Parts: sequence; C-alpha cells; structure tokens
Amino acid sequence: MAFEGLADRLQGVIKKVTGKGKVSEQDVKEMTREVRLALLEADVNFKVVKDLVKRIKERAVGQEVLESLTPGQQVIKVVKEELTDLMGGEQSKIDAADRPPTVIMMVGLQGAGKTTTTGKLANLLRKKYNKTPLLVACDVYRPAAIKQLETLGKQLQMPVFSMGTDTNPVEITEKAIAKAKEDHNDYVIIDTAGRLHVDNDLMDELQKMKEIAQPNEILLVVDAMTGQDAVNVAESFNDQLDITGVVLTKLDGDTRGGAALSIKAVTDKPIKFAGMGEKLDQLEAFHPERMASRILGMGDVLTLIEKAQTTVDEKQAKELEEKMRTMSFTFDDFLEQMSQVKKMGPLEDLLGMLPGAGKIKGLKNIQVDEKQLAHVEAIVQSMTKEERIKPEIMNAGRKKRIAKGSGTSVSQVNRLLKQFDEMKKMMKQMTNMQKGKKGKGMKFPFM
Repeated sequence: MAFEGLADRLQGVIKKVTGKGKVSEQDVKEMTREVRLALLEADVNFKVVKDLVKRIKERAVGQEVLESLTPGQQVIKVVKEELTDLMGGEQSKIDAADRPPTVIMMVGLQGAGKTTTTGKLANLLRKKYNKTPLLVACDVYRPAAIKQLETLGKQLQMPVFSMGTDTNPVEITEKAIAKAKEDHNDYVIIDTAGRLHVDNDLMDELQKMKEIAQPNEILLVVDAMTGQDAVNVAESFNDQLDITGVVLTKLDGDTRGGAALSIKAVTDKPIKFAGMGEKLDQLEAFHPERMASRILGMGDVLTLIEKAQTTVDEKQAKELEEKMRTMSFTFDDFLEQMSQVKKMGPLEDLLGMLPGAGKIKGLKNIQVDEKQLAHVEAIVQSMTKEERIKPEIMNAGRKKRIAKGSGTSVSQVNRLLKQFDEMKKMMKQMTNMQKGKKGKGMKFPFM
C-alpha cells in the first residue's frame, strides 16, 4: 500500500502529542526529530526533509499551537498542511488547449510504464470527461511498444496513429496532429521513445518533437518505486525539456513514498496523476491534500466516493437500497454487491481511505485473500435459484451438494450462510433505526 511505512511511523509520532493538554517546546523538538527520521527512512530527499522539518518546528512552537486549547490537534494540522504544501498544495489539472486538440507528450525512461500510462490517461479522459483522445505511437526503436499501444487501443476501442518503425518520430507527430484535427479529436497523446538512461540523442529527438507538436503538456512518467532515482530522472528531464508535470507509476507498491514527497520540491513541477494498479482504470488525479490525509491516517473519503461514483451503477444501487429496506435482499444481490466493490480496487486500499481505519484493532494488517472471495462466489453460484432467494430451506443434503459443486467444504458453506444471516439482521436493525428519523431516506455505504 502507498506510503505504508511512512504512514506507520508518522502516525506513531503524532499519536504521542494528540492527547496532550499542553505541548512544550521539548515535545515539539522530539516530534520533529522523529518526523525527520521517518522521512529519511522513506527515501525523501535530504534537503527537502531539512526544509520541511524546519517549517514544522517553527509553526509548532508558535502561538497558534502553544496557546491553543487543543495543541495536539493543532500540531497534526500543521504537519498535514506542510505535507500538503510539499506535494504541491492543490490538485494540478491538465492545461487544455483553447482550440482542440490538446497535445500531451508522454516522456520518460524505458520500464517506467509510459505506454501503459498513455492508455490509462486516454481511458480516464474519456470515462471521466467524455473526451475523444487519439493515441500516437512514436517509439519507433521498440516495435513491441507500437504493438502494445495498438493492443491497448483495441482494448479501449480508441484510435491509434502509427506509421511503423521506418518513419521519423518528428514526422509521425506532425501527421498525427493533422489527423486529429481532421477527425475532431479532443486530445492527442504521444507515446515517445525511452532509453535506459538520459542521453543526448533522446533529448535532441524530444526537443524536435516538442517544437513541432507545441504540446500543452509534457508529462514525465516515473516509477515511484525507484525512490531518489525517480527524483534525479525528473530533474534531468525538467532541465532539458521544461516538463509541465509528473505521472507516478506503481505508487500502490511504493510503501515508502520518497519520490512523491520529493519531486515537487526538487523540480517545482506538480505530480498530476498517480498509477495505483495495473488495470487500465487505475490512474488517479493526484490530490496533495488527500494524500497527506492518507499518510496521517485521516482517511480519504472524497477519493472513496469518487471511486464509488465511477464504478457503482446508480440504478442498481437504488434497487439494492429498496431491497434492503424491504428485507428482500438475496444471495444474487450479495454477489452483485461483491462485484461492484471489487471493481473499486483492493479491499485493503479501500479500508485505508476510511478515517481512523488504522486505529481499529486488526484492521491495519488485514490481508484479503482473493481465493477466499472466489470460494464465496463459487458457493453462491452452486446454489439453485430457490436457494439463493430462500437460504432458510438449506438442509444437510443441499449443503453437501453445494460444497461439492463449489469445491469447498460443508463448514465453509455453513460459515457463509451464517454471515449472510447476520448481515440481514444488521440491515434490519439499520432499517428500524431509520424509522425513527422523519423525512430522511436510508443511506448505505457506496450509494
């Protein structure tokens, strides 16, 4: 999970001052020392750490904290605000052209996930903003990259402009933009060539492409898991191309978070997007304030709501709410709800977005076994239509048949039936509680 190591350390540090009725300068000194160690362990740039800790210390020993009625909470507020500012302050959106198409050059080293990110960005622009992107294959030195982009285009049902490997990338860029204007595409996303390291030949080519394309955005794709190397790469590309923003890939696998916390401070260029998984819908706009909240264990409810809005079918959600109200919720509905939640991403990541989730005993170290979820689906799918609607008709013979059909044991079938029954009882309690509230509709998670 992103920032897991850093989050654990910082939340432990913050916990020491939260409940204090009074915070002394010595308390602040000890806290900032721990914060400094936590950030350095997370592979954050040394100079960035030094400046950040200095600002936190200056504000935390000031009047706004020491004379506050809740000094512990004020310290957390200071740390959160400084972390937010370090990562850019507020979300940085794409600089769209006044007259389409908006041209985006995707640049970066080989292996950072540039081609996949090109597809993810196109998918995001279409799904969230109803735009029509044209993907452009300009990595002529790696035939596999062109094939990969064409495959992504087919998956996404989006046009890909390609002229093979025998044409100059500058010419491809020029013709692709002309094609986009002709076809009225809103965006042109150019997948450029990469290298194993920054070299003059690569930069010269990218400079020429920049002159022809006159891009609105030059987005540098970097692998978050490379830590300080990602920051060094960002600095090199920025010096040569004057990039407009950064896309961090594999942020979901980076438990330290040093790159995300250093890049903005070192390059003065914002992180615009973050890759949070391998699927084509797992690219998120980067929100510094939300990320700071996650790091400090305050959750990220806004992102959770956005995920729900993009993955949960509104009509199905209303139907499900009505079934919960009338106690007609069945195993088929249970399967549907399970499918909707799975689309939102790994369950442990969703739990991490809930405020205070880390404080709930046992929740922090939860590991969701995908095989267990598959077993649950198999058990339900092995039931007859009548059994799914009326699980109370289950007898020993039926349970034995279901266990055999799903490749599970009778005890696993019994466990699921018990959990389903408990869930329905909980829904009934929620409904009864709601009856006492006049004029208010019942609300359920993700609806």
